[in-house]
Amino acid sequence: MNNLSSPRRSALIARQFALAIALASGTAVLAIPGFTDAAHAQRKKKDEAPEAAKAVYSKEFVAAYQPIDTALKAPDANYAAIKPQLDALAPLAVSPDEKLALGGLLFNAGIVGKDLSVQLQGAETILGSGKAKPDDVGRFSFVASQIATSLNDYDKARSYLQKAIDENYTAENLTTADVRMNMAELYFAQEQYVEGLDYLSDLIDAQRAEGKPVDIRWLRRGVQVAYTNEIVPQVYEFVQGWVSENPTPENWRDAVNLTRNLNDYDGPVLLDLLRLGKKVGTLKDRNDYIFYIEAADTRRLPMEVKSVIEDATATGTIARGSDTWVDEQLKIANGLIAEDRAALPALERDANAPAAKLRTVLAAGDTFLSYGEYAKAANFYERALTMADVDRGLALTRLGIAQIGLGQADAARETLAKVDGTRAPVAMLWSAYATQSATGAPATGG
Repeated sequence: MNNLSSPRRSALIARQFALAIALASGTAVLAIPGFTDAAHAQRKKKDEAPEAAKAVYSKEFVAAYQPIDTALKAPDANYAAIKPQLDALAPLAVSPDEKLALGGLLFNAGIVGKDLSVQLQGAETILGSGKAKPDDVGRFSFVASQIATSLNDYDKARSYLQKAIDENYTAENLTTADVRMNMAELYFAQEQYVEGLDYLSDLIDAQRAEGKPVDIRWLRRGVQVAYTNEIVPQVYEFVQGWVSENPTPENWRDAVNLTRNLNDYDGPVLLDLLRLGKKVGTLKDRNDYIFYIEAADTRRLPMEVKSVIEDATATGTIARGSDTWVDEQLKIANGLIAEDRAALPALERDANAPAAKLRTVLAAGDTFLSYGEYAKAANFYERALTMADVDRGLALTRLGIAQIGLGQADAARETLAKVDGTRAPVAMLWSAYATQSATGAPATGG
């Protein structure tokens, strides 16, 4: 599997959290945009901007603020000595302007002292002042969320993150999609995987509803979390979207292998999954081909078995003459194909007879499907679906496969969407393949 089973946080989220960590670990005081310098508040000029002239600071606040501000800016700033002065300054911050200035001072002091709690206090004071500029509201809401997360205060983190989202906050190398993704990560950090996946799924649905492209990182993260924690059926929904949006050979291999790993499929279901695996080039190990041969059954589908074995030898996965059992299956298949082909007209006649039994109709569908005669196969699967005791999941899946073979991608997706139960994950992958085939994207297998 490629990057799916690792429990570590994704690189994307690590980069986002790095913003707050960088603020926490810096040694230089940051310039906080939009803060009026309280140390010079008493020296207003007549030509200053109206909003600056309206700033309100008491003499007591300015007198206490100025030495702290100077001390913080010193190259050898002593945080331990400054901290008690900050505590004494806080009660003096009464006006909104004073609270804004106090918040900036606290935030910078927290950076100097690498004190996350004081950084958070500063960000909260800035936001609570009501005087922060619009851009700074989003910025400090996001920073407050990140710091609160580092302090494991998830409720507070979620509240501030929602504020940043509402403000449409962005930054260099940080998109609105990244910010929204953080909300899902908060759920994941608390091991609330279902809730986080639901949130992420809603984001994806909203993007699609607006006709916007879905960030592939959202889908990849959903697959990673759902697979690592075995959250079903959500994992299959994310996998379907993942390979539909980005059908690379690596993603298809992960999708097929993931579905196999999470399920203990019997022969018929495994056969349909491995059929897809062959289409998209995920059959890489000797056992993949062995399982395929066994599931197909040489005496039932000799042409398909022959094709699988030839694929295995062509790729070098199973060298010709290296496996006596495989050699024997190829010999049997070659001996049966002529006879099997000769029997096709009779099988078609019997399966089309008004009194045909379900077993005969399904056998005809399977046989014609294995020979690539998709129109005839689809006809028999459609008839089987009208008969009592039919395995609907099997008939619907294979009807969908036949429709894909006929180039009827829309019909195939509609058919495959009706599959439920244990076959649903396999049908969802085939539906994703139908989407890929409809776009003209080349298959990666045979």
